[in-house]
Amino acid sequence: MSTSADQAPGTAPGRDLAGLTALVTGGASGIGAATAALLTARGARVAVLDRDPAGAPAGTYAVAADVTDDAAVRAGVAEAVAELGGLHILVSNAGIGAIGTVEDNADDEWLRVLDINVLGMVRTARAALPHLREAAAVRPGSASITNTCSIAATAGLPQRALYSASKGAVLSLTLAMAADHVREGVRVNCVNPGTADTPWIGRLLDQAEDPAAERAALDARQPMGRLVSADEVAAAIVYLASPAAASVTGTALAVDGGMQGLRLRPAAT
Repeated sequence: MSTSADQAPGTAPGRDLAGLTALVTGGASGIGAATAALLTARGARVAVLDRDPAGAPAGTYAVAADVTDDAAVRAGVAEAVAELGGLHILVSNAGIGAIGTVEDNADDEWLRVLDINVLGMVRTARAALPHLREAAAVRPGSASITNTCSIAATAGLPQRALYSASKGAVLSLTLAMAADHVREGVRVNCVNPGTADTPWIGRLLDQAEDPAAERAALDARQPMGRLVSADEVAAAIVYLASPAAASVTGTALAVDGGMQGLRLRPAAT
């Protein structure tokens, strides 16, 4: 009987990523932590690269590095690869949010957010690609990069000018990287979460005049009527990163409760 492409011979169901290694940036909280935990549960050996890796999930290898520091990123990736014995999967998730219209943030804040959200992915991919190419040569279909993008890249959201600009760049970067590296056997995709129930959103709600009303407004903005969970986004990331998606590259997978594609009539009152 043949074995499916995403499951090695003798691998128990649910451990289909056994034998693969992964690095998750921003993996100590929120979507990154959920992704690192799921990759580990599925059998991968996982390293977490985070500015503060104290919250890295159990069973992962923690590396302290700031994605705005190229030397630290290169050293962190090298440390993770040495510990894991190679690198098949990169999940580039580290990022920050920003609030306001185009008038509300000074140049310094624009540069800071773009440095983390866009150049942080560039630095990490630049350091990881030689290892991913090696993995692809040994095990075709195993090498991938998955970037955490956002619905803000494809939908106009109020009070998110800077954040949307950064995530629009991530979407374009993902497509360009997919074209550059497809013949090297490295797939590149991204996920576009809607508003996700993460610590960052929790902090925003805490700052609102009426946190309950603000959460209700965020829930209502998504057609499914609730925030996306970090675990739901992690499931999409792990699918794109896994050999099950061996023919998927240059794709942006929305996990947004229907926010991007659905246009519902107002609910009857």
